[in-house]
Amino acid sequence: MIEQVTTDRFIPDLERVAQVRSEISVCLSKLAETINKAELAGDSSSGKLSLERDIEDITVASKNLRQGVFRLLVLGDMKRGKSTFLNALIGENLLPSDVNPCTAVLTVLRYGLEKKVTIHFNDGKSPQQLDFQNFKYKYTIDPTEAKKLEQEKKQAFPDVDYAVVEYPLTLLEKGIEIVDSPGLNDTEARNELSLGYVNNCHAILFIMRASQPCTLGERRYLENYIKGRGLTVFFLVNAWDQVRESLIDPDDVEELKGSEERLRQVFNANLAEYCTVEGQNIYDERVFELSSIQALRRRLKNPQADLEGTGFPKFMDSLNTFLTRERAIAELRQVRTLARLACNHTREAVARRIPLLDQDVNELKKRIDSVEPEFNKLTGIRDEFQKEIINTRDTQARTISESFRSYVLNLGNTFETDFLRYQPELNLFDFLSSGKREAFNTALQKAFEQYITDKSAAWTLTAEKDINAAFRELSRSAAQYGASYSQVTDQITEKLIGQDVKVNTTTTEEDNSPGWAKWAMGLLSLSNGNLAGFALAGAGFDWKNILLNYFTVIGVGGIITAVTGIFLGPIGFALLGLGVGFLQADQARKELVKTAKKELVKHLPQVAHEQSQVVYNAVKECFDSYEREVSKRINDDIGSRKSELDNLVKQKETREINRESEFNRLKNLQENVIAQLQKIEAAYSNLLAFYS
Repeated sequence: MIEQVTTDRFIPDLERVAQVRSEISVCLSKLAETINKAELAGDSSSGKLSLERDIEDITVASKNLRQGVFRLLVLGDMKRGKSTFLNALIGENLLPSDVNPCTAVLTVLRYGLEKKVTIHFNDGKSPQQLDFQNFKYKYTIDPTEAKKLEQEKKQAFPDVDYAVVEYPLTLLEKGIEIVDSPGLNDTEARNELSLGYVNNCHAILFIMRASQPCTLGERRYLENYIKGRGLTVFFLVNAWDQVRESLIDPDDVEELKGSEERLRQVFNANLAEYCTVEGQNIYDERVFELSSIQALRRRLKNPQADLEGTGFPKFMDSLNTFLTRERAIAELRQVRTLARLACNHTREAVARRIPLLDQDVNELKKRIDSVEPEFNKLTGIRDEFQKEIINTRDTQARTISESFRSYVLNLGNTFETDFLRYQPELNLFDFLSSGKREAFNTALQKAFEQYITDKSAAWTLTAEKDINAAFRELSRSAAQYGASYSQVTDQITEKLIGQDVKVNTTTTEEDNSPGWAKWAMGLLSLSNGNLAGFALAGAGFDWKNILLNYFTVIGVGGIITAVTGIFLGPIGFALLGLGVGFLQADQARKELVKTAKKELVKHLPQVAHEQSQVVYNAVKECFDSYEREVSKRINDDIGSRKSELDNLVKQKETREINRESEFNRLKNLQENVIAQLQKIEAAYSNLLAFYS
């Protein structure tokens, strides 16, 4: 019964987070509206305070928060019970979960008032709406057909980008969005795209099966796309109840215990390394033994059914903790930082403006001229940081592209050892039969693709770590440049008004960094991962997606295409040359690897040369994108400070300013902004207190 309580808490906790998100989104919207109205009113009084950047940022943040969801990506090979698990999770027999058909397109399951399916195409065709029956009929295929398509390197529906299933379900209404991927696939194109889905989801639900513990395909996928990437993965071992059914005597308690223990050891040996966070083992919080079919049967009879014994309560509790107490709070913490920033900017602008209201135009112009050297210092700080980013860019692009070049050239040195685990079973009689030769060539080509895919994935992980380290270093520099920048802006204020302005805040030193520095330090992100087919980049800076887009262009496909088609022929001739006298598999296997290596090495220099330039451009674009946004934000800040003063001069030259009414207007603006910030602080603190 204790387990059931944790399940019951899942929906209420999601609802609580959704309410806080909505509440803070409204406060942000009112904050933006308050500042915007004050700026419009400034046109007929002492001039605008030039807070356009704050208005823009908090408007984007409010929209993202209002539309925000917890996106869960469901991964798993065919016949793992993915659809049964999803139906049990949502409590309704919604997705196709028959024994035979399997999902053949990426499907996004989200809340909608009406039940409908929308198919999005990648060839420019307008989206198409279908009912559920037609969707199931048209876009699910038999596993046998799926395997055949996979062998032929074809997609089931090449013109389909993704499908969106809308449904009025409570779980989805509370802010959950589920991305159901097709079965794990070894073709390079699909796996590259999978990495894109992975980067844009809050958590991965990796479905496995107790009767097929950690298959080679699953281990390869984890090794290539999950390992070392800092992702949150929940491993769900489905059909655990079938362990008992597979025993000779299902009622033998000792036999069952032994069988389950052996299975647990297999899963632990394969999954433990993916369940370590900052040196801490959280295996028990990430790996769960489930019986989805039992949970689904109970929930179909009664949505509030007790799920004890199915593994769902423990899993839901862990997922709940991660989503509502970790991800949601981290997201809201950033929004609070943004609100504090807008509030501080407004208070500082008001504190600068009020003392200048009494100055005549000539005195004001004289003071503005006196701070020109300080403004030059600000542009100097911008230029110095910009120079550091560009130097880092050039170093990283050169180093990483050279790393790629060396890596590719070195493939020949380890090929004979590395390729052993990939090469197909070799029966020379089959190969000598012309009718079966094509099948062998197809198997060999697929083996080579897997080998190249794995090798490329291993290299991209190294590249990502190097780029990540470089951005961490730039983040530290941003903090230092930001501190220097703040000192200069304080000097500008002091010179202008003749006194130091101290804004009374309870924020940390980190919060007092200028907004552009916060963004450059990674403390502030306006991005909101947005699944739109293959275009997965968010609204803000995300170097991983930039890199992914470039590497998808390279692909591993670039190497495969450059080599595979040319070397299959020579391998065939080498094997045919053995003749029927060399029927031993070992001899044929050695000949295959030797010839494959010879052909591979022949083409590697050209591949290394051509593709290293693509890698260079990819890395360069990561840092160029960062530099453009940093420079834009610094320029916006400098420009707003200058225009704030120009606005005041212009107003003083054209009209008499009523000091008392303007003083009251500015004070009201400050009070209204503080009031909205206090509401945001209270909502955030209350959520923290609830989960503490």
